[in-house]
Amino acid sequence: MSKPSRREQMLVEMGLGPVWRQRKPAAAAQSAADEAQPALFEAAEVPEAPETNQAGISVEMATQVPLAAGGAAPDASIVAQMNWAELENAVAGCVKCRLCESRTKTVFGVGDKRAKWMFIGEGPGRNEDKQGLPFVGPAGKLLDNMLGAMGLSREDNAYIANVVKCRPTDSEGKDRPPAPDEAMACMPYLQRQIELIQPTVLVALGKTAAVYLLGLPPDSPVGKLRGQIFHYGDLPLVVTYHPAYLLRKLTEKSKSWADLCLAMEAYAGRG
Repeated sequence: MSKPSRREQMLVEMGLGPVWRQRKPAAAAQSAADEAQPALFEAAEVPEAPETNQAGISVEMATQVPLAAGGAAPDASIVAQMNWAELENAVAGCVKCRLCESRTKTVFGVGDKRAKWMFIGEGPGRNEDKQGLPFVGPAGKLLDNMLGAMGLSREDNAYIANVVKCRPTDSEGKDRPPAPDEAMACMPYLQRQIELIQPTVLVALGKTAAVYLLGLPPDSPVGKLRGQIFHYGDLPLVVTYHPAYLLRKLTEKSKSWADLCLAMEAYAGRG
């Protein structure tokens, strides 16, 4: 028997083994994975995405969300002209929302700045806040293994960022999803990252990233968003589970792989 490849070793470590091999079209792989596991959400139609602005936020949300305590949201027209150094400096010194008051470090993003793949999560957690890097700790290791199974890495053809650049916490100091005004304040930074990188495909990691990128209602379940190709501007966008969720729900890993297969199909179609 031949020695397992590095990719196969990573898949075994993820607890997936051969399940993560793309042996059939992405749609068929997803169907098989869904049939093999119980549904997590009640059947419901995905609501039609509302009209969105250039930052990918629904126009209705953009006009109704109150301004954060730190002042008006960043001027998107100014952010849209920034180069990488200017953008990173702007994020490091940003005080446009309340999240700046408790952060240790801003978490700008990491990866290949000419990547064809961009993965977007919701925001930094405790480890990310300390290190200033996205997706570290167990969830970060799982994401790295997912990238490796796709032939990608943080250094090669993949870039990782979050909707917000500072850690959102509740009154007890625990992680929470970013509030709409916090996401609105940070969205021009993410939009500019996307424009500078010019990726071929976007992958939203979890509900929060999907909601703010696509301008969907906040209660949109990932289970009803995955398995289809959306568009952010003219870029195909695929939604899958957040790695932290997959660590809690190991049986959902095969569904996440089906999502990544769908993303690879979209990538091949644009190639």
